[in-house]
Amino acid sequence: MYTPGLLLYFDPFHFEDGNHKPKYFLVLGVTQQQVVLASLPSSRFHLPADLPFEHGCVDQPVNGINCYLLEANRPITTNGWAFPFRTILYGNCLSDFEIDHLRKRYVIEGVDYEVVGTLQSDELQRILDCFRHSSVVKRKYRRWLQG
Repeated sequence: MYTPGLLLYFDPFHFEDGNHKPKYFLVLGVTQQQVVLASLPSSRFHLPADLPFEHGCVDQPVNGINCYLLEANRPITTNGWAFPFRTILYGNCLSDFEIDHLRKRYVIEGVDYEVVGTLQSDELQRILDCFRHSSVVKRKYRRWLQG
């Protein structure tokens, strides 16, 4: 089930620190069918106010910024789905998750999680390129994204 480009919605998503809230989950990579590298998209912006919001990659290593910006209502999946709000994927916030843990926690599709869709291949490629070439992204994740 976990394949690169798959966009899921968990309601709620359970964080390691005990917090839980509704959360989108974008699969960026899978290693040996055991661990998923993912981005948890956010509608909260932690960027300079003068940074123009344009769909695509923002990479400013001097400022410690690497992110991918997604415009509201711009279809990004093969089924035409779009985020309802401006959304951001932060390169420094990529995380890895054990597939066994995810399967045990989120068992029933439509109850524990929703499959939103699969990213358009060109959109996924631009996101992967944005993260794999950034010094802000952890080195182990950049190596992972190199394939």
